[in-house]
Amino acid sequence: MRKLPPLKSLQAFEATARHLSFSKASEELFVTPAAISQQVRQLEDWLQVQLFRRLTREIRLTDAGQKALPLMTEGFDRMAEGVQRLTEDDEIGILTVTTAPTFAAKWLVPRLAHFNELYPDLNVRIDASLGLVDFEREGVHIGIRLGAGEYPSMRSDWFMDEDVILAFSPLLMEGPHPLATPEALKHHRLLHVDWAGIRNPPSFDQWLKLAGVEGVDVRRGDSFTVENLAIQVAISGGGVVLVSKLSVKEDLEAGRLIAPFDISLATEAYWIVTPERLAERPKIVAFRNWLFEEAGQKTGAAAFSSNAPDAKNARALSLKDGPR
Repeated sequence: MRKLPPLKSLQAFEATARHLSFSKASEELFVTPAAISQQVRQLEDWLQVQLFRRLTREIRLTDAGQKALPLMTEGFDRMAEGVQRLTEDDEIGILTVTTAPTFAAKWLVPRLAHFNELYPDLNVRIDASLGLVDFEREGVHIGIRLGAGEYPSMRSDWFMDEDVILAFSPLLMEGPHPLATPEALKHHRLLHVDWAGIRNPPSFDQWLKLAGVEGVDVRRGDSFTVENLAIQVAISGGGVVLVSKLSVKEDLEAGRLIAPFDISLATEAYWIVTPERLAERPKIVAFRNWLFEEAGQKTGAAAFSSNAPDAKNARALSLKDGPR
């Protein structure tokens, strides 16, 4: 049997000690400051130990309180994790996947029917967003992103590399300035994708340098925060876009777009990312392995924890990625 004081008094102490304020603790725990103060007093009486020095305008932890606080905070964090695990189901329920809109529309969603056939008890929820994701707060289980970097307490698995190519409508091969050579780009509108969050993002400057072309004003043209919008403009003949080869695969096969120039830019890789504490849960392992199979891999080629000793030297995922 554990000999413990009332849980409410421990919770009141931990919140007050973190904030060094009865009023802030009361806001966090939805009770009055007087109630928090009374619960802390009851704890001190139960322990026969003073936890705070009460000054005129502030409170300070005693030595005993300072020693206890880290363990108390860890304890409540572990309890919260335990409660969350009680409400999660490994085999059935919802699997929330975050990825960028273009990747979701062009690669993931067309393949989901196969996953649903394999795991009919799992309901996949796609969160197609570009922003930084708080996995714990937003209830996200797994993410697929294009990027590179470190993310604390996350496991990252390399998924696939990606190339960026120049693509445009066949309509631009007609007219007074047919786009038959890279030099003809000076006569056509450029469509820029905002690759926010990616280190060394691909650009027309880089592509033109590889092509050995000068005299093209890369400042002109429209800009898009979502790659798929730029693709749609390109399909309509509205300009030339630097775009993920994966994102336009079907458009190229259907002839809606063409990419006649054998020049590509290497960019950051796609990664599968999961909170470490969830990484080996059955439904997440099932989805991760299915992704590898759909990409033609048997397993992840490079997986590591961002807490591992060599993580700083490894390729990793930055959740604040580009507009994929």
